[in-house]
Amino acid sequence: MKSGPTRLEDLAPASPTRRTALAWLAGASASVQALVSVAAHGTPASWQRILDQARGQTVYFHAWGGAATVNSYIQWAGEQVRQRFGVTVVHVKIQDAADVVKQVRNQKRSNPRRGGVDLVWINGANFLTMKREGLLFGPFAEELPSYAYVDTQGQPTTRLDFSEPVDGMEAPWGMAQLTFMADAKRVSQPPQNLAAWLAFAAAHPGRTSYPRPPDFHGTTFLKQLLLDLTPESDRHAFYKEVTVDALTRLTRPLWNTLDGLHPHLWRQGRQFPSSAAAQRQMMSDGELLLAMTFNPNEVPNEIAAQRLSKSTISFQFKGGTIGNTHFLAIPITAQAKAAAQVLTNFLLSPEAQGRKADIDVWGDPTVLDVRRLSAADQAFFKSKPHPGQLQARAPALPEPHGSWVNPIQEEWSRRYGA
Repeated sequence: MKSGPTRLEDLAPASPTRRTALAWLAGASASVQALVSVAAHGTPASWQRILDQARGQTVYFHAWGGAATVNSYIQWAGEQVRQRFGVTVVHVKIQDAADVVKQVRNQKRSNPRRGGVDLVWINGANFLTMKREGLLFGPFAEELPSYAYVDTQGQPTTRLDFSEPVDGMEAPWGMAQLTFMADAKRVSQPPQNLAAWLAFAAAHPGRTSYPRPPDFHGTTFLKQLLLDLTPESDRHAFYKEVTVDALTRLTRPLWNTLDGLHPHLWRQGRQFPSSAAAQRQMMSDGELLLAMTFNPNEVPNEIAAQRLSKSTISFQFKGGTIGNTHFLAIPITAQAKAAAQVLTNFLLSPEAQGRKADIDVWGDPTVLDVRRLSAADQAFFKSKPHPGQLQARAPALPEPHGSWVNPIQEEWSRRYGA
């Protein structure tokens, strides 16, 4: 588990250009320095009305269903809100939140009173699309009682989703950061930066790869390369709306690098693992030497579940890897808006956040400032050391603006997707 909240200055190394990016991030969230007071979340009577409305409702929660740990956790949370608040939770397992965006868009156009999505696990370009197309209910997030202890100061991406202000239209749920893994019995010196990663791939032909975009992990890997290949003086452009000029100019080194890299990859870069889970299995089987995840605690979690060898290690590039917050949002077409808020509020509670952060359960880092919790609530976050845990967290690099995602994915597909 993460030992303490990330400081604002830790989101990027302290170079002049990264300080510029941080200044933009801070400016986009002017209120990030203010502590949230309990009074800001509405009167007890207003929350009680939501609790009363929620009782008997069913929440269709559209969330990624690709991991047994995640599915088990959502099942546990659903049982808790059923027992405590009379709310039924149906986990609709999805692979890509973009499909949910299309569903909500079509529902809004055809019959907004019969929406089939009440809550969605989302962030990045999908949030940007829903926000700009008026597909979200809210603002609601900062009115939730449990929001009082969200670490908006130490983790400003709880209010900035891929550099887009959240504006209360989604509630932060967990923290993530690009992390690599390898079996120490096969890889004695894992690459600690992009140059070393590229050299490792060339030295071990056919033994490295990355998930096929638009898989989230594959796209994140492309963005990691993009940041690492871009001069400090140009990185500020990634934290603004994408333009044709910036896209053409700044992605040229990325495509040149991939052109040189792909012949060294698994199957000469003509095929790619379908997902991070598939890549992890290939690494576990010895077919690949490296894999990646966006959960810094996935390796110890998978070791505890006996799906990875105890000799598997986690590592990040020392100069930093991309990190962000993932969120929960309520579509404007949701039929169980009250119950969706009740479920979200529970998922933000110290009890639910502590369980989610437990490596033996899921290992998803919390969005709460644990230091501000009561001693009783802090007890939910007690954790023992686990094999495979990161020895030291690298700086978390801010995500580029969400508008960069689709153009990068489309160009990758045009060049390499055939």
